[in-house]
Amino acid sequence: MHQFDVYKNPSTKTSEKYPYIVDVQNNVLQHLATRLVVPLTSSTARPNMLFRKLTPIIEFREQSYLFVTQQLTAVPIDSLHSPIGSLISCRARLVDAIDFAITGV
Repeated sequence: MHQFDVYKNPSTKTSEKYPYIVDVQNNVLQHLATRLVVPLTSSTARPNMLFRKLTPIIEFREQSYLFVTQQLTAVPIDSLHSPIGSLISCRARLVDAIDFAITGV
C-alpha cells in the first residue's frame, strides 16, 4: 500500500456517492490495522461542497472529483484490495487540504 493510492470504495452504503477512496496515511504507520482515507465524489454531484482549499477538484480517470477532506476516516486495511490508480501527482494539493482542515491555514 502506498500513500495516495486510489481504491474503489468498499462500502455498499456510501459507494454510490463516493465511488473512490484515497489512502492518505504515511507508510511509517504501516503496522496499524487501519488506513486513513479520504473519499472522492463527483464534482457535479455536490457543488455546494466546493470549497477550493478544503475540497480541491481532482482529475481521476478523465473525470473531475472533489477530494472530500472533511470526511477523513479510517478503514480496516483488509477492506482495501488492489489499488486502481494513484494521486501522487496531486500530493501537494491533497496535503494542503488536510493541513487546512486541521490548522485552518
